[in-house]
Amino acid sequence: MYSEGDRASTKRIVVTFSAIALGTIVLGAVASAWLGAALGPEPAPEQAAVEETATAEPTSTPETTPATEVPAAAVASIAATMVAPDVKPEPAPQAPKTSSAVVVIDAGHQKKGDSSLEPVGPGATEKKPKVAGGTRGTATGNPEGEITLEVAKRLREELEARGVTVIMVRTKQDVNIANSKRAKIANDADADLFIRLHCDGAGSSSTHGLSTLIPGKNEWTGPIVADSKVAGHYVHDAVIKSTGANDRGVKSRTDLAGFNWSKVPTILVEMGFMTNATEDRKLASAEYQKKLAVGMANGTMRYLESQ
Repeated sequence: MYSEGDRASTKRIVVTFSAIALGTIVLGAVASAWLGAALGPEPAPEQAAVEETATAEPTSTPETTPATEVPAAAVASIAATMVAPDVKPEPAPQAPKTSSAVVVIDAGHQKKGDSSLEPVGPGATEKKPKVAGGTRGTATGNPEGEITLEVAKRLREELEARGVTVIMVRTKQDVNIANSKRAKIANDADADLFIRLHCDGAGSSSTHGLSTLIPGKNEWTGPIVADSKVAGHYVHDAVIKSTGANDRGVKSRTDLAGFNWSKVPTILVEMGFMTNATEDRKLASAEYQKKLAVGMANGTMRYLESQ
């Protein structure tokens, strides 16, 4: 005979094992469903190569175990403990470095020069004319300021097509802008590059070719010398390649107000000699101006991408 204590102990054991069995069933059901969703449907088994003969003994059919209903609360509790695979989102594409670049273009000279003087650099006692009159084509009679403005507009078009923000120092001939003020426009814009466009002149009509000027180191230009040199060589090489012009090299200058007043990297492209009849005619042609602009844009983009 069992005592009341024995019956209670037996009952507790049965209840405990029943709870364990139910937990196992619930966990198995949830885990099976989760794995099934992750792995996809089970492929159909391959058909047996040889069919069973008619004389084979029939297999017994096992009794079907009634499906156990899983409490919703139990499913939610177990599912909450399962951690989904850690899938990291694709990083957002980065904008090109040049998408926020600013280039200031200064078409050298203007309709009329301004011979009044300004310091060659901030605080300098030495002074120079604010804007020189420029040279003139011996074959075409074109003033330098008109040619530099035409090329500047084409260069703006090329750079803007490549996503660069362009600021023009001037867009017409009839202005009066000192060299120091031109540099200030670039400084105020915090330009990535300040490009100055000029044409050359010489006493000999046979002198021809293209050169690029960069700041030499002095009391004002120290912070911009290195970057200006890089930009100057990139642009110069690209323009020579684009135009096939006679290569007169990259040269440093310390006496130009436009360099000395600048606080951003700057270069000056001497696009050709207007005192050479052949080069003067080239500089007046839309085709050659396009080559100059494309070459300068190519070199500028290479410089911007290197920063």
